[in-house]
Amino acid sequence: MPLARSLSVTSLSGLEEWDEEFDLEDAILFEIAWEVANKVGGIYTVIQTKARLTSEEWGENYFLVGPYVESNVRTQVELIEPTNPALKRTIDKMNASGCKVYFGRWLIEGSPYVVLIDVAFTAWSLDRWKSELWENCSIGVPWFDREANDAVLFGFLTAWLLGEYIAQCEEPPNLLAHFHEWLAGLGLVLCRQRQLPVATIFTTHATLLGRYLCAGNVDFYNKLSEFNVDKEAGDRQIYHRYCIERAAARCAHVFTTVSQITAIEAEHLLKRKPDIVTPNGLNVKKFSAMHEFQNLHAQSKNRIQEFIRGHFYGHLDFNLDKCLFLFIAGRYEFSNKGADIFLEALARLNYLLRVNHSDVTVIAFFIMPARTNNFNVETLKGQAVRKQLWDTAQTVKERFGKKLYESLLVGQLPDVSKMLDKEDFTMMKRAIFSTQRQCQPPICTHNMLEDSNDPILTCIRRIGLFNSSADRVKVIFHPEFLSSTSPLLPMDYEEFVRGCHLGVFPSYYEPWGYTPAECTVMGIPSISTNLSGFGCFMEEHIADPSAYGIYILDRRYRGVDESCNQLTSFLFQFCKQSRRQRIIQRNRTERLSDLLDWRYLGRYYIAARHMALAKAFPDTYLYEPHESTSAAGFRYPRPASVPPSPSLSRHSSPHHSEAEDNDEDERYDEDLEAEKDRQNIRQPLSLPFKNKANSIHGVDGDGATSEKN
Repeated sequence: MPLARSLSVTSLSGLEEWDEEFDLEDAILFEIAWEVANKVGGIYTVIQTKARLTSEEWGENYFLVGPYVESNVRTQVELIEPTNPALKRTIDKMNASGCKVYFGRWLIEGSPYVVLIDVAFTAWSLDRWKSELWENCSIGVPWFDREANDAVLFGFLTAWLLGEYIAQCEEPPNLLAHFHEWLAGLGLVLCRQRQLPVATIFTTHATLLGRYLCAGNVDFYNKLSEFNVDKEAGDRQIYHRYCIERAAARCAHVFTTVSQITAIEAEHLLKRKPDIVTPNGLNVKKFSAMHEFQNLHAQSKNRIQEFIRGHFYGHLDFNLDKCLFLFIAGRYEFSNKGADIFLEALARLNYLLRVNHSDVTVIAFFIMPARTNNFNVETLKGQAVRKQLWDTAQTVKERFGKKLYESLLVGQLPDVSKMLDKEDFTMMKRAIFSTQRQCQPPICTHNMLEDSNDPILTCIRRIGLFNSSADRVKVIFHPEFLSSTSPLLPMDYEEFVRGCHLGVFPSYYEPWGYTPAECTVMGIPSISTNLSGFGCFMEEHIADPSAYGIYILDRRYRGVDESCNQLTSFLFQFCKQSRRQRIIQRNRTERLSDLLDWRYLGRYYIAARHMALAKAFPDTYLYEPHESTSAAGFRYPRPASVPPSPSLSRHSSPHHSEAEDNDEDERYDEDLEAEKDRQNIRQPLSLPFKNKANSIHGVDGDGATSEKN
């Protein structure tokens, strides 16, 4: 039987009934964000991947609004004439009044309509709009903050767009506007100040002040209730930004955030408790490889091994078949992303592996972009040496094969002593001599501009992980995003993740966490924390996360040293797993991908939109939240093959057995476990098409015929 869980903000029972009560034929949805067709950070991924499901729900009545960036439009947007007559009149009116507004289709899954506003073209109105903002809202924006200036322009233009659209409609529409983050939040504030008949939603993906405070090494979560938010924002010269964000949160009909941990943060810093938590999802189809993901792991791992052979040439004194690849990736926020605690745990892991005489070697990758001026010459040389050795081996192999072939043609067994001549041996000796190296393999693959002050390199010097022969833990710092065109590691990010064994993300501040989510849908175990949105979400939905390869590090209720010891324990237990145990664990991890599919998580956004419509238009829409004491079918139980002892399930699973005897073989049944897991999660949300036009733009046909849950 599936385990039940207690009611919480994300326990949305009764969503099916809400679906039936809401008729969206006369409703229009505008989703407004600075990252529409404009990749800046993680919000771009949220909007891009969610667009398909939202397009299915709203059809021709769904419009994304963002800034016009010419370089992005050339590659991502097909400019067309507006299909909505009222919107066409709105855009024409704004263009005639001194604006530049474009309409098109965003070339992503779902092909949603986009309205793109050229912010720079209306910069002549900035001073006038700033004055209006001060007079009406008492928010002053300094001249030197370019990002805030863009937010003012974008906010006034989006409010103008919505107001003009309402004026151009023959009958007042049921308009819903969903604003993401503070950069778009001013438009919401102006809609409410001008009393436009618009239902509004504001989603904060991370609070401004929270990110700044955590970067300042404060005891953030234990002092949340003690911060003087106005003073803290003023001290950091972001008070005007904070005011915009807080005003948007307070003015919205519905306020949402992406995780439980961010909901707590928003309640203290923005002074409003979120109405609903809307977790971030992924289009699982993009990442899943059906039943081939284990083969893809092996193929990608081989490509990483090729890089390792070149990087460690001359010091390749470890067995690559007993080598584990760990990685951390993301913005270069040394403390917020947990790189500090990861390095400390690696130093302790190195000690444990050495004193226990382990034959396992751990190679930890740090994929975090930093300021560099070029590739490291020694690193490039390593890849050149590796290629030279490969070419030499291929040449000798061809010569050997030709002699063998000729010998067999004349009906004679070859004389092995004559198969390789003096020239072959000379060529091989020269290749061997070229692998001699006087220095240690480099830590960093690039030349850093601020090598002496770089946090990662400074920490590595302190803990003494220099890739020496005695070290069982090696470190590679790649201060640049991965690319398939790189001369060093020619792999894109998805392929690299597939080839690794474990993703490590011990973040102190992580409102959601797309990196561990991407690991999960690709079947790669990961370490997250109970201070990340992803970690909290998995703890809520899975009875024993570690059994499914989701290790949750406690950074909320433990000190730094205790958390570091726990992380070291996770890593050491993972290193003790056999290859078969890691395969079983990857199977379980990959099965969790349904939990992160937008067809499952999209229901939370649907509920938020219904809630906003009911609050703004109570005569048209009815909102009745359904109370429940439990939500059966939300929570994965512990897999049947995992021993029930808490002491064993505390770490990795399945339980280590040196002999890997038949008892374990009988206990684990992949097909049986997979079938049970499929029964322990609600079926993905399936929406009927709003019209035929939308069905030709990248939407699966089976979405229209599936039953509702």
